[in-house]
Amino acid sequence: MTYANDTIAAVSTPPGRGGIGIVRLAGPEAKTIVEGMVRLRRPLAPGGARFAEVLEAGTEAVLDQAVITWFAAPNSYTSEDVVEIAAHGSPVLLDAVLRQCLEAGARLAEPGEFTERAFLSGRLDLTQAEAVQGLIEATTLQQARTAAQQMGGGLSRQIAPVKRSLIELIAALEAGIDFAEDDLDLMPDDEICRRINAVASPLALLAESFAYGRLLREGFRLAIVGRPNAGKSSLFNRLIGRERSIVTAQAGTTRDTVAERLELSGIPVEMVDTAGLRDVAASGAALDEAESLGVTRSREAMAEADVLLLIVAADEISGGTLHPEDREVIAGAAGRRLIVALNKVDLVQDRPLALLPASSVPTSAIQSIGIAELRLAILGALQAAPGVAESVPVTNLRQQTAITNALIALRSAEQGLTEATPHEMLLLDLHEALAALDLLTGTTHTEDILEVIFGSFCIGK
Repeated sequence: MTYANDTIAAVSTPPGRGGIGIVRLAGPEAKTIVEGMVRLRRPLAPGGARFAEVLEAGTEAVLDQAVITWFAAPNSYTSEDVVEIAAHGSPVLLDAVLRQCLEAGARLAEPGEFTERAFLSGRLDLTQAEAVQGLIEATTLQQARTAAQQMGGGLSRQIAPVKRSLIELIAALEAGIDFAEDDLDLMPDDEICRRINAVASPLALLAESFAYGRLLREGFRLAIVGRPNAGKSSLFNRLIGRERSIVTAQAGTTRDTVAERLELSGIPVEMVDTAGLRDVAASGAALDEAESLGVTRSREAMAEADVLLLIVAADEISGGTLHPEDREVIAGAAGRRLIVALNKVDLVQDRPLALLPASSVPTSAIQSIGIAELRLAILGALQAAPGVAESVPVTNLRQQTAITNALIALRSAEQGLTEATPHEMLLLDLHEALAALDLLTGTTHTEDILEVIFGSFCIGK
């Protein structure tokens, strides 16, 4: 990229018709190119919007009326001169304006090139640049909030003191080695270990936040499972707020998985209603081919789900004991996120019920009892640990990999202390940890990393 010498241009608004469409230019000739295309009533001023008439190429004929905004370097998104032409949102018109920009000396911007220039100029670090894409792609308000926190430097601010502490430790160890002949005392091993842990602890917390951050970014899959006629489809319909699954009094109505996407408190959810689980060997009842395939797909959905919602029919509990198939699901979900809904409680108000897990929620799909509580229980199963929830979460694999690599290097240095490894060797691990943190924020980078990150952006951003 000839970053310092060329001017780029692109349509920055989405394809299609709209009230407004924006053509953006960035580079040293941006202002000159635009001034040659329009008739201004007042000269352009930094940070000011000016009404202008866009002229047809090579003529004085008016093509459109537009508002021109000039962001003078270095006070712009890319730190260069940036000019935005806000015209009417006709695709034909915007294409004509863009072509004039290109004929006047600009070149078409590559995907993400405006943001890449912002990164290369130091306006954004790499975590902030990635957050720009996250904000554009957000489909829920919570995703947008998280991306906005990162774009505002929230993640960078958490990394900065950790990185500073690591640099101070490296400097102290290197000073001890360089000035050993001047009787400068080496740092005691227990002090080195303490300072390594002080660096590793916040990084470990950030690494833990990735599971929650990925849920915010990508959403999660919830499988509603249970025995036939437990009320799975009825609760599924109540949770999504419409009659999506067919519900009848006959057991086994659902023969296949039914999926629906929705949002719970800003987190995208794919909710899957499944066929009733039935153990043929235990029940002695043969299943037809369709129901057999449905049970197989139910078990596949259980294996793929991030959260299991087991529906237990309260009126089928005998002697206060759960059915073996329900107990099997609970036992098989050990270590996984499981919520139990005790459905049809309106039918058994005076009957003693089974001892269920603490996450159980009494519900009645018919009378809409416990639906709000069930939604809260689902969200509760996804909540991050207190320390994790208070931080800006890590939301992509590249960031997670960099933090993990830093932790591995720090633990290697810690292990070296227990083996009386010379400080020169410890410094190799500490420098490796520092290099991983540099890759996280983009202090050091490779062209391959930038190509992967910015190549996924839309043109014009």
